[in-house]
Amino acid sequence: MLNPEKILQTGFAFWPSKVMLSAIEIGLFTELARGPEPRDVLAGRLGLHPRSAADFLDALVALGFLARTDGVYANTPETDLFLDRKKPSYVGGILEMANHRLYPFWGHLTEGLRTGQPQNEVKHGGPGLFETLYADPARLREFLAAMSGISHGANMTIAHAFPWAGYKTFADIGTAQGDLASQVGLANPHLTGVGFDLPEVAPIFEEYTAAVGVSDRVRFQSGDFFADPLPSADVIMMGHILHDWDLPTKQMLIQKAYAALPTGGALIVYESIIDNDRSQNAFGLMMSLNMLIETPGGFDYTGADCEGWMTAAGFSSTRVQPLVGPDSMVIGLK
Repeated sequence: MLNPEKILQTGFAFWPSKVMLSAIEIGLFTELARGPEPRDVLAGRLGLHPRSAADFLDALVALGFLARTDGVYANTPETDLFLDRKKPSYVGGILEMANHRLYPFWGHLTEGLRTGQPQNEVKHGGPGLFETLYADPARLREFLAAMSGISHGANMTIAHAFPWAGYKTFADIGTAQGDLASQVGLANPHLTGVGFDLPEVAPIFEEYTAAVGVSDRVRFQSGDFFADPLPSADVIMMGHILHDWDLPTKQMLIQKAYAALPTGGALIVYESIIDNDRSQNAFGLMMSLNMLIETPGGFDYTGADCEGWMTAAGFSSTRVQPLVGPDSMVIGLK
């Protein structure tokens, strides 16, 4: 029998989303990582109004993000591991960004669908996404940590799944905090590499690679991938980079990578690659809509699209390899 349950659940999906995002924003899971607390104590520490506290906390219980025993609230194993800001396993950075930036901007998706124009700060004459982020050190640090959070699982998979034994050097383009470069370095002690990004990123990258323990083999190289040649290396990586830009820019960056590689070298492009039939990877398709919201020309793409761009740039063979969740990597060999 037909029923509207899925339609209604999706239509109201912003309710549970915002409940969880607000919990992260006020530090609820980090507070409970110290230990379980009764409702009144927890509400007092977090500054919750008496009218809202019970419904808010019990909604998180019903959603499966908190446990409650005899009126005392505690994290679940998942929220304790992944949503405590003090743990290295914290993935809330990307969700903090979703709360601060994407949640309000996505309210204007319909306008974006009709105009093809970004719905962020640019809409009102402000600077673009990257100009906004890189101008504010605190916001840049939040963004780079967010990118590490959303990418960490795929980064670890690339570090182990790619045949690194045949290579000696790598360069991570648009390296951000440096998690991809760090994971590759950690898993492959014979490699040396560089993280390539704008100079504002250097202190954040160097702090991160030192904490991970790879700063002796993974160093930062300042540069602008629009204006400068890419670093020469046996393997060049671009994670969550190409989808930010329009087609001519995507093709230009792939061509630059080809020029920087030796014969036998490899280019690894990874992000939420859309399935070729464009009917399965809903996250990849919605990420492409997010590029509509955030950028003038960015879009996500299929594995076949990327393989075609690589072949046109001169790569002799290409393949698509799934990573984790919605992410895949496209590999081009020179």
